[in-house]
Amino acid sequence: MDRLIQANGQPHYGIFPAAPGLVNYRDFDFRSPMGRKLGALAKWRRFHQFQYFGLISDELIGGCALANLSLLGVGFVYLFHPASGRMIERQFKLPLGFGSQFSQTPDQGVCELRSGGNLLRLENSAASKEKRLLVELDDGTHIEACFSEAEPAFQPMCINTQAGINGWVYAQKVAGVRCTGQVRSALGDFDLTQIGAFAHHDWSAGYMRPETHWNWACLSGQAGEQRVGLNLSCGVNESSFTENCFWLDGELLKVDTVRFDFDRDQPLQPWLINSYDGQVELRFEGRGLHKERLNVGLLASNFKQIFGQFSGVLRPTGRPEVRIDNLWGFVEDQYVKW
Repeated sequence: MDRLIQANGQPHYGIFPAAPGLVNYRDFDFRSPMGRKLGALAKWRRFHQFQYFGLISDELIGGCALANLSLLGVGFVYLFHPASGRMIERQFKLPLGFGSQFSQTPDQGVCELRSGGNLLRLENSAASKEKRLLVELDDGTHIEACFSEAEPAFQPMCINTQAGINGWVYAQKVAGVRCTGQVRSALGDFDLTQIGAFAHHDWSAGYMRPETHWNWACLSGQAGEQRVGLNLSCGVNESSFTENCFWLDGELLKVDTVRFDFDRDQPLQPWLINSYDGQVELRFEGRGLHKERLNVGLLASNFKQIFGQFSGVLRPTGRPEVRIDNLWGFVEDQYVKW
C-alpha cells in the first residue's frame, strides 16, 4: 500500500502485512461530527503523531518519545538502573513544535526534537529495515540504539482503526527484537549487545479522539529458547480491529481484547492483564515510573509509564504455552485531551 488515504479521501482500515509508504493525512476527507467539510487548519490542528523507542534489559531500562500535538511538540527520555534504583529523566515542551520535525513515512525518515544542547532523534530506514535512536543531552548523556526487522525476519503489527465519529489512528508496533548500541550516562556505560538488550518501537499517527484514555502493556525478552515480544492495549485502536498481539521469534500471533486490572492511585502496585480468549494471563510488578502532567486548557495529559517485570503465561493456539518469568517491560495509564 503506497498511501494510507485512498483517492476518495477515506482511509484504508484493517491489519496490514506491511506499513503504508505514506500516511498522507492531508488527503483525508475530514468532516465535523455533523458532516461539514473541514479545511487545512482543522486538519493541522487535529492531526497528532508520536514515536517511541524503548530499551529493555535486566541491567538498564530506557524510553524515549517524541510527539507532535500541533500546538505543542513534546519529548521525553529516561534511563533506569534496576540494580541501584537510580534514574535519569528529562522532558521537553516546544510551543507549536518549533525545533522539531516529523516524517509521515513510517518506515523511512527522521523525527527529531532539538532544545538548547539537547537532541532526541529517531531515524527509520526502509532499505535496511532498521530503526535508530540517538539521544544527546547537555549533561553528557549519550544513547545510540538500533534494531533491525530484517535479520532475523520480523513481522510488525500495522493497523488502522476508526476513532470516534470522524477520526482514525494508524499504529505500527514492534517488540521482542534484539537491540545494539551504546549508552553513556551518570548511571554508567553500557554496551547494549553485551547486556542482552531488547527493543520496543511504536509509530502512531492520526485523528485521535479529542478526549481519550488508554492502557498499554509491552514486554520483550528471552523465554526459554524463544524471543518473546508483547503488545496489548485497551481504550484505543479497538474499533473493528485491535492491535493486541505477541511475537514468538518474530512471528506475529493475534490476541483478542484485554482487560487491565490495577489501582490508578497506586500504579506501582501489581497489575493483572488478561485477554478474553485466554491467550494472555500476566501479572506485572512495577519497579519505577516516568510520569507527566499537563493542563493548559486546550491540551491536557495525565501520563504514567511504569517499568517493571511480567510473570505469567502465554497460550498460543495449538502450540505449547510459553512461561513468562520476570521479564522486563512497560505498562501505561494515559489520559489525553488534545
